[in-house]
This record gives sequence, C-alpha cells and structure tokens, in this order.
Amino acid sequence: MRDKTNKGLKVICLNRKARFNYFINEVLEAGIVLKGSEVKSIRKGKVNISDSYAVDKGGEIILINSHISSYKESSYNDHRPTNDRKLLLNKREINKLIGKINREGFTIVPTKMYFKSGKVKIEIAIAKGKKHYDKRQVKKQRDWNRERSRFFRKTS
Repeated sequence: MRDKTNKGLKVICLNRKARFNYFINEVLEAGIVLKGSEVKSIRKGKVNISDSYAVDKGGEIILINSHISSYKESSYNDHRPTNDRKLLLNKREINKLIGKINREGFTIVPTKMYFKSGKVKIEIAIAKGKKHYDKRQVKKQRDWNRERSRFFRKTS
C-alpha cells in the first residue's frame, strides 16, 4: 500500500504565536504574489511571519508586516523586506473573509508558509483574539499536564 504523506510539501516557517494568541476558527490555503528575489530568499529560509496579519484593501486580501529578507545576490531589482504582499484567493473566499472580518470581528493571521509542488503557499487562519485571562488559562493547563506526566513517569 502507498504511503499517504505529502511529498510535495516543504514547510518554510511556522507562526507558533498564532495558536497562543488567537482562537483559530477556520484555516485556508492561499497563494502569494512574490518577486523572484523574494522566492530565492524564501528558499534560503529568510522569512518571518510571526507578527504579520492580513487585511482587506479594495476587494483584495493583503498580507502586512511579513518580513522576507533581501536577497544579497540579486541585482538592482531587489525587494523591500516588509512590502505588503497580495494573497491569491478565489472571489468567493475573499468575500467570505471580508464578511467575517467586518461583521464578526475576526482577524486573518498566517500560520504557516510552505512550498507545495514548487509554489509558495501560505496557510491563513480566521481567528479571534484571546484575552489575557485566556492565555493564563492555557499556560496553567500546560503546566498541569507537564506536572501530571512527570508524576506518572516517577510512579511507573
């Protein structure tokens, strides 16, 4: 029987803060418009999406505050590291995202950037921000699970 793993998927970077700072409601995959020097820099792993988010500008979804380092081997045609980048989605998906942002107060947060069959894709999440007490509860639960596992390891 064949192995069912994603052989064409190579993760570039993760946004680990997203799961801690937001309640994730839904996850979508989107393409991203990039220049050649940006793709070369991404292949080297010089990208950070931990503080980025996406907004609606003129009926398009734009990724803001993502940092792709400049590619030093490129010529005069280099890019700025913190450019706004357009996300490629279907019109139906864009309308759904705009509706959730405007009506229900959700935020669009990138969670993962990866290569899928040679193309750069970004996984975006429709999320709602956590309050400070929610984050404390998550930390408390994590600490309790850690202590419980230590206790059971010592007893067995």
